[in-house]
Amino acid sequence: MKNHSIKIIGKVGKNILLFYLFTLLPFTALATPTKDAADEAYKRGHYQQAIADYDSLIKVQPTAELYYNLGNAHFRTDNITQAILAYERALQLKPGDNDIRFNLEFARSKTIDKITPESELFFFSWYRSLIRLTSVDGWARFAVVSIALALLLLLLYLFATRVWLRQVGFFGAILFLALFLVSNLFAYQQKQQNLAQSGAVIVAPSVSVKKTPDTAGTETFLLHEGTRVTITDRSIANWIAVRLDDGREGWMPTNSVEEI
Repeated sequence: MKNHSIKIIGKVGKNILLFYLFTLLPFTALATPTKDAADEAYKRGHYQQAIADYDSLIKVQPTAELYYNLGNAHFRTDNITQAILAYERALQLKPGDNDIRFNLEFARSKTIDKITPESELFFFSWYRSLIRLTSVDGWARFAVVSIALALLLLLLYLFATRVWLRQVGFFGAILFLALFLVSNLFAYQQKQQNLAQSGAVIVAPSVSVKKTPDTAGTETFLLHEGTRVTITDRSIANWIAVRLDDGREGWMPTNSVEEI
């Protein structure tokens, strides 16, 4: 009797599995959005559908392109704050992309607060821009190519019979070895910057930045949605200390921002 019951349960289980495979599974597959479907929805002007599809795809595997497209869809619906957030996240994944940076700056121009960054020496600005020329993975790939070329040129130096070929091999190997070291340095520094990243975007319509983490504290200045801030302190419950690119600092409620 016991074995017979097991067989019956086994049959029922198989029937349920077959029912799922032939009826529910096709609908499940159809319910999963694809990038092509999201792009098509965007092209047709169905921006809310495109936003929902891009959000679903990002949950599976976030990429700079998906965040960029999501930002464009939000911008089309006049949701500037969410557009800025999406562009910021896209730029983190692909820091050297000029299209992302242009759209981000254009979206920022639509916000109320106009933040002028603190002045700094040209060299530091140039060096930071150089590090952000490509992503960490991009610098890593450049490093691999550089060391491979350095080894090939070293072989040329060791085994070439002509003097000029040996000179090309020697100096070329030194050059690409230097590029290998610099690429690793840039990749490391960018990775450290990403790990220490504490950027956020204000999502509240407006927020009063306080001198102290207290609702009754003195207001130092007022910020509006879409403005980017850097979080500097999270030690107080429900409050964060922030810093603006122009050097101003203060405290605001945690729920006023969404982290990048």
